Amino acid sequence: MQGAWNLTLFAAICDDEKGISANLENALVKILGKLNIRYEIDIYFTGEELCSKMEDGAHYDLIFLDIEFAKNAINGVEAGRLIREHYQNDMVSIVYISWEMKYSMHLFDIRPLHFLLKPLDYAKVEQVIKTYMKLARLWSGDFTYKAGRDIYKVQIKDIIYLESIKRKVILHLADGRKEEFYGTLKEVWQDQLQRFDFIFIHASYVVNYDYIAAIKYNELVLSHGAAILPISQHKRKDVRESYYAITEKRRV
Repeated sequence: MQGAWNLTLFAAICDDEKGISANLENALVKILGKLNIRYEIDIYFTGEELCSKMEDGAHYDLIFLDIEFAKNAINGVEAGRLIREHYQNDMVSIVYISWEMKYSMHLFDIRPLHFLLKPLDYAKVEQVIKTYMKLARLWSGDFTYKAGRDIYKVQIKDIIYLESIKRKVILHLADGRKEEFYGTLKEVWQDQLQRFDFIFIHASYVVNYDYIAAIKYNELVLSHGAAILPISQHKRKDVRESYYAITEKRRV
């Protein structure tokens, strides 16, 4: 399957109501197919079964987890705590589902991606998937570069912007570090960053869309540290068009 998202989404549904599980699986198949996303979906009917599989090494990117189970000792809240605390898995996104809104206030420490009320609404499930994909794309990529004879990598999401000075490219990272290597900004952008929504704003600057706080007439304000970078005159139109195109794309 071809598309902008070239990874496989591993999802799990854990709900003892077989009708709910089947309907949710059908919705996910339709949504992920429409978004051109490869996927694998596993179904569980008890929290114990899900946790046992994860303890044995099963990997999931996204879990739809019921809160109340009729005939098992572990409810969804307890399963979520096991995943976060015992298995120390902070990367999997958990979406809680329930007939009762009252449970939503007890889930903060599990850091769920979302909470959905039953009966599940297709449009809301689709929005959850789109929200997940917006976040997941930030976690999915590594940027690699060579310094001397050594090869290094950093996560795409941690790059605020890149700066070109003479023959060097400087990475400005979210933790305050600066890494540099020899290369051209244009080649770096085309080869590794364009598909991750980095915008060429100046011959000397490429910026991560996710760190843009404001675009002014001839300068760009970053949300991280409130730094201000110049926008070159001949790129003003392209910068705005690229920004709006990315914004619209992420709404779809």
